[in-house]
Amino acid sequence: MNGMERIPVREQDPKVRATNFEEVCLGYNAEEAAAEAARCLQCRNPQCVKGCPVSIDIPRFIAKIREGSFDEAYGVISEASTLPAVCGRVCPQESQCEGKCVRGMKGDPVAIGKLERFAADHAKEAGIRPHTDKPANGRRVAVIGAGPAGLSCAGDLAKAGYDVTVFEALHKAGGVLIYGIPEFRLPKDAVVSPEIENLKSLGVHIETDTVIGRGTGIDELFEKGFEAVFVSTGAGLPKFMGIPGENACGVFSANEFLTRNNLMHAWKEEYDTPIYRAKRAIVVGGGNVAMDAARTALRLGAETHLVYRRSEAELPARAEEVHHAKEEGIIFHFLTNPVEILADEKDWVCGIRCIKMELGEPDASGRRSPVEIPGTEYEIPCDCVLMALGTSPNPLLADTSGLAKTRRSCIIADDAGRTSRPGVFAGGDAVSGAATVILAMGAGRRAARGIDEYLSGKKE
Repeated sequence: MNGMERIPVREQDPKVRATNFEEVCLGYNAEEAAAEAARCLQCRNPQCVKGCPVSIDIPRFIAKIREGSFDEAYGVISEASTLPAVCGRVCPQESQCEGKCVRGMKGDPVAIGKLERFAADHAKEAGIRPHTDKPANGRRVAVIGAGPAGLSCAGDLAKAGYDVTVFEALHKAGGVLIYGIPEFRLPKDAVVSPEIENLKSLGVHIETDTVIGRGTGIDELFEKGFEAVFVSTGAGLPKFMGIPGENACGVFSANEFLTRNNLMHAWKEEYDTPIYRAKRAIVVGGGNVAMDAARTALRLGAETHLVYRRSEAELPARAEEVHHAKEEGIIFHFLTNPVEILADEKDWVCGIRCIKMELGEPDASGRRSPVEIPGTEYEIPCDCVLMALGTSPNPLLADTSGLAKTRRSCIIADDAGRTSRPGVFAGGDAVSGAATVILAMGAGRRAARGIDEYLSGKKE
C-alpha cells in the first residue's frame, strides 16, 4: 500500500454468501482500522463533515482510531449519531462524506463508513453505551414511528434531558432497519437491537404494537401530557406500474417480500413464514430496495434477474450493493422495461413481456428519460415478480390529525420539522418521501433541535 489505496475490507466469498444470510462485509480489525485511519489527512477545513447529514466530527473520531483510542472514537461519533453501527453499514458514504474526502482526489477516499462501523462494533463488544450529563427537565415529547428519523430525534431529545416516548405500530422497533434491510447487510440481533438498547439506556421509552392515528391520535397525546409530537411514520406504501397482468398471483411488492423475510424470519428454517420461494424471480427497479430484494430472492433459491429501464450508469443503488449483486450472480437487464405480466391458466405469473429502451432528453431530475424502441418486445420467463419502484407515505396520520400534506401524501414541514400544527413536528420519509437512512436521521436531529427551541420558548 502506498497510502493512495484504502485498506481492503474482508468479505465473505461470493459463492458462499449467496447461499446464506450471514453478513457479507466482515469489517476491519484493530490493526486494519488504525492503518486506514492513518490515511486521513486531518484537513483544516474538512469537507467530509459537510457531506455528513448528521454532522459527525469525522477527522476527530478518525484521529482517535489512529491513536488506538477506540472508546474515545465512539464517544465522538455518538455526540452526533444515535445509530453508528447501522450507519457504518448502510449509509451511501460514497456520495456523502467519502464523496467529499480530499484524499479521494488523487486516490481512494478514506473508508469513513468502515471506520465508523469499527468504532461502533468495538463499543458494543466493550460494553460502552452513550450517556448524557443533562439533568431531566420533566418535559414530555412523543415520537410516532421507531424508524431512523424517530430514533434519532428521540436520542437527541433524551440527551437534552427530555422524557421521550416512542410509539411504534409494529411489534419491534427499528422501522426499515428491521423490516426492510436484509440480514446479510444489517444483522438485526447483533447490530440493530443493541443500538435500540443504547437508546433505552438514555431513558427513551418505546411502546410497540401501538398505531397512532386510529383510536389514539395526536390530540389524545397532547391530552396525556405530551408537550410536543414528532411524526416519523416513514413511507411504507408500495408503488406499482399499472400494467396489464400486474394482479396475477406471484406478483409482489418488494416491501412485502422483504418484510416477510426480515421481520417474519422467512430465511430461518425453523420459522414457518408464508413466503413464496421462486425458481426464477424478476425484480423490477434499480434502487437499494431492488438490490435487497434481488439478493434475498437469490439466497432463497431463485435464479434472479433485475430489470431496469435506464442504463447501468443511472442506477440509483449504492455502487457497493450493485458490485455485490453482480458477484453473487444477479442477472441484469438494463434499458429494459416491462409492459405486461404474463400468467398461466391458473393465473400464476409465468413471465414478463418487456421492451427495449434508449435514453432520450433529461427529465426534471436531470437524468435522461428512457424512451421505448418500437418493435423490440421480448419475453423473460419467471414464476415471481417483485416490484421495487419506490414507496409513498401512509396518509392515515396526516388525515386524522389535520396536518397539511402534499398531493403525494407527504407531510409538509419546514427544515426544523415544524408542521401546520403548533407543537407537531415531522421528518424523515413521511416528509421527503422514500430516502436514505442517514437523511432520515438528519431530519430527526433537526427536528429535535426545533422541538427543543419550541419548548424552551414555551411557558411552563
